[in-house]
Amino acid sequence: MDIQTRDETLFFEGDWTMGEGDLILTPIDPSTGEVLGQLRTASAAQAEQAAEAAARAYPGWKMTASSERATYLRGFVKGLAKRQDRLVDIQMRNNGKPRIEAEIDVSDAIATFEYYSELADKLDARQDARVEHAGNEHFGMVRHEPVGPVGMIVPWNFPLVTSAWKIAPALAAGCTAVMKTSEMTPLAELVYGEIAQEIGLPAGVLNIVTGAMAVGEALTASRAFRKISFTGSNMVGAKVMEAIASRCLPLSLELGGKAPIIVTEDVVIDHAVDCIIGGIFFNAGQMCSATSRLLVHRSIESDLIEALIAKTESLVTASPFAETCDMGPMTTRAQYSKVREYLARAQADGLECVTGGFGPEATGNFVPPTIYRNVPHDNPIWIEEIFGPVLTTTRFETDEEALTLANATEYGLVGTVVSDDEARARTLANGIEAGQIWVNTPQVVYPESAWGGFKSSGIGRELGPWGLAGYQGVKHITSAN
Repeated sequence: MDIQTRDETLFFEGDWTMGEGDLILTPIDPSTGEVLGQLRTASAAQAEQAAEAAARAYPGWKMTASSERATYLRGFVKGLAKRQDRLVDIQMRNNGKPRIEAEIDVSDAIATFEYYSELADKLDARQDARVEHAGNEHFGMVRHEPVGPVGMIVPWNFPLVTSAWKIAPALAAGCTAVMKTSEMTPLAELVYGEIAQEIGLPAGVLNIVTGAMAVGEALTASRAFRKISFTGSNMVGAKVMEAIASRCLPLSLELGGKAPIIVTEDVVIDHAVDCIIGGIFFNAGQMCSATSRLLVHRSIESDLIEALIAKTESLVTASPFAETCDMGPMTTRAQYSKVREYLARAQADGLECVTGGFGPEATGNFVPPTIYRNVPHDNPIWIEEIFGPVLTTTRFETDEEALTLANATEYGLVGTVVSDDEARARTLANGIEAGQIWVNTPQVVYPESAWGGFKSSGIGRELGPWGLAGYQGVKHITSAN
C-alpha cells in the first residue's frame, strides 16, 4: 500500500497500527494546496507504548554483534534505493522540492546509512581498549556503550535526511529509538518503518509515531528514554530542554541559524554568485544553514550585486514538476505567511529591495527569491532567522570588520568564505564562530562531516564519528595488574 494512503500510520513493536489521537494530519502539496492524504496521529498513550517498546527491545539490541547491526543498516540502504523514485515524488509533492533537490535528499539518506554501517562493523573490535596507568599497579579498559532508548523529533524541511542522521548512528551504536515525524511532512519518514519490517529488524528497535505538539510532549515526558534528539526551531528546542531538565537527560539539539557568507575583493564574480545563490535559495531558503547575510568587500560590491541580481532573476520559481523549476514553493502555508510578514516589514522600513520582495498573495506557497541591499545591522531581517529565500547584504572594508559583523549574531551553525587567497580564506574561516564552514564551495554536507553549531544553534554534533559518539557513553574499567 502506498504510504500516502496508509490507514495505519504508527509503527511499533515491529508492526503497523492505527493512531488513536484526536488530531488528523492532512499533508498538502504546497504548489496547489491539494490534500495528499489523511493520517491519524498517535495518542499520548500510544506514544508511551512506543517508548516502552523501545525500552523492551533495548537489552537484546544492545547485545547484538555490531557486525549484525551493520547488516541491518545495509538493509536500509537497499530499501531506500529500491524506493528512490517514490521518495523523490513524495518530497516533490509534500515538501515542494525541485526534482534535483529531492534526489539529493534520497542520496544523502542512503549515504548516511552506508557510512554508519561501516562504522558499526568496527565497533566491537574497538571495545576494551587498554589504557596504562601511572605506577603500573593498575590498567584500564575503555568501552563505548549505547546510551539506551532514544526519543527523536525531526523537522519538516529535510524530513528524510534528518531522520537518517538520527536513526543510522543510533542503531549503529546499539540504541533503540522512537521517532516522531513532522506534522507537516510525515509521508517520507514512514518509509523507515516499511523498510524495518521488510528487513526483519527486531521488534521495537525502531518505532515511528505521527503527531504534532501533543505527541512530542508525550515523548519528552516518557521515562523510558535515556536521551532526546531534536532538530527544529529554537523556540521548540527550549521547550524540549525544559521538559527533560528535571531528569537531567542527555540531549542533542540542532537549531536555527543566521549564517554569514563573506566575499573578498579578489574573487571570480561568477563563482561567488554561484556560492551565494546555492547558500540562500536552495530548498527555497528553508535551511537552518542558509547563508542569509552576505558580507561583500566594498570595492566589488556594485559588480557583485549586479551579477547576483541577474542570476537571481533568471531563476524560475514554479511547481517542482515543471521542467524549468529552479526553486519550489515554501513547504507550509504558515511559513509562507511568516516570510511575507518579514517582506512587508522590510517594505515598511524602506529597505532597498533590488529584486523580489513583497507582492500579491499567491495561491501556492510561492515567494520570489529576494535580495535587500545595504541592510541596517539592527533591522529584523538582518538579525532574525527568516527561513525563506531572503538574502540581506552589507559591505565591509577590512577582514577584521567582516568577522565582527559575521559573528554579531546569537547563532553559530555555519558560514561560508569565498576568496582566491587560500591563507586569507583559512584565516577568515577560522575566525567565524560556527560549527561548519565552507570555503569556495557550495554547501556540500558529507556523512563524514561534523554537523552542529555554537552559541544558540544547538548542543552536540550529528554525522561523522561525532554523531555516533552522541549515542554512546564511555565506560572505563580499572583493574589490578
